[in-house]
Amino acid sequence: MEKKANNRGHVLVIPYPTQGHINPMLQFSKRLSSKGLKATFATTVFISETMKPELLNFDIDFDTISDGCDEGRFFEVRSIDDYLVRLQTVGSKTLTELIIKHKNSPRPIDCILYDAFLPWVLDVAQQFGIVGIAFFTQACAVNYIYYYARNGLLSLPISSSMMPIVIPGLPLLDLRDMPSFIYVVGSYPSYFELLLNQFSNIDKADFILINTFYKLEQEVVDSMSKVMSQPLLTIGPTIPSMYLDKRLENDKDYDLNLFKLDSTSTCWLTSKPPCSVVYASFGSLANLTSDQMKELARGLKQTGFHFLWVVRSSELSKVPHGFIEEMGDKALIVSWIPQTEVLANEAIGCFFTHCGWNSTIEALCLGIPMVAMPQWTDQTTDAKLVEDVWKVGVRVNVREDGIVSGDEIERCIRQVMEGEEGIEMKRNAMKWKELAVEAVCEGGSSDKNIDELVSKILARCK
Repeated sequence: MEKKANNRGHVLVIPYPTQGHINPMLQFSKRLSSKGLKATFATTVFISETMKPELLNFDIDFDTISDGCDEGRFFEVRSIDDYLVRLQTVGSKTLTELIIKHKNSPRPIDCILYDAFLPWVLDVAQQFGIVGIAFFTQACAVNYIYYYARNGLLSLPISSSMMPIVIPGLPLLDLRDMPSFIYVVGSYPSYFELLLNQFSNIDKADFILINTFYKLEQEVVDSMSKVMSQPLLTIGPTIPSMYLDKRLENDKDYDLNLFKLDSTSTCWLTSKPPCSVVYASFGSLANLTSDQMKELARGLKQTGFHFLWVVRSSELSKVPHGFIEEMGDKALIVSWIPQTEVLANEAIGCFFTHCGWNSTIEALCLGIPMVAMPQWTDQTTDAKLVEDVWKVGVRVNVREDGIVSGDEIERCIRQVMEGEEGIEMKRNAMKWKELAVEAVCEGGSSDKNIDELVSKILARCK
């Protein structure tokens, strides 16, 4: 990839330190680099130990800030509250030191692109008169719901008399369609506060970026744009260019994995017919109960389809005893895989997913219909969009005890993999795939927004 020569426009990128936030921001850094800006990607000291910059195919520098947990990350603190306090306190101090270090170099920091989960980064940037750009990693619909909650436009807790919930730009919502922190009152209060605080100083940011593409969320993007005091730009999807416009040379992977990859899936999939395999994965954070894992195993088995099931090593003990041996070549259970590569394989016919935003947007970009089994946070809202707005999947029904039965899992998979409904879902998925590619190709909505952002960054650097 040939970069444009440029001595201005040094962007410091600060992601929230989890896999699901690092991936989209690292991908966007590649886009900025391809447009002629210099990008420095700063993770925490602990996470930097897992990164191998020599494996990256892009001219992106790497640096670190500290979250105060350099040796053991979350294991060094007693609670998420303690971690978030330490992250802000130590992070602000070490970010200041990093800015000063670059200030005394030939390429000082011109702007900071920060994860909206970290509003204190904007405060530090403003102390130095540096442009601050907020990056929202989740769907625009989810961000707008949190904006409504943060600004008192959505009365909490939500009562049955308020049904359905009406928010401009969104479909009518039931309680179960809201982010879990809203529909399960009092759940994970620290995380809920973190999400609401994304908007605590957003009026001071110079730009707002959303990890989506315009035609996917047109109505809610337009609605949210009207209440923001600065430009709101859709810049996604932020998945490797190989699966979209192919304009970024050698951009085939996210280049950073916090879990060890298992490469056996590629060979296994090549022996399976097109659209014959169910791919099941629940992301890097979900922890299913043993009872739920038992039902999931039963449901996958009952479908009779081949299935590829990602079970992190920490969860493997929950798989029913003898199940792996019993399934033989009918199934492959792996610990962690390159998900975009798997979804792009012609053997995949359905994605059984928790509906995290990265997984959802990857499936949309690769034309794969979904069975949604959301667990928490934004996943419930994403599942609503998958089923009722984009019409590319079906959402499971949950029993009163919180378990999704094996029979329900089988029913939903068959609905996606078989019959007229499944054909229509696949057709819709392919439509969104085409629109995702269009957005990032030259002259597409996201491409034009990125060009506008780069132009304005460079103009402010003069």
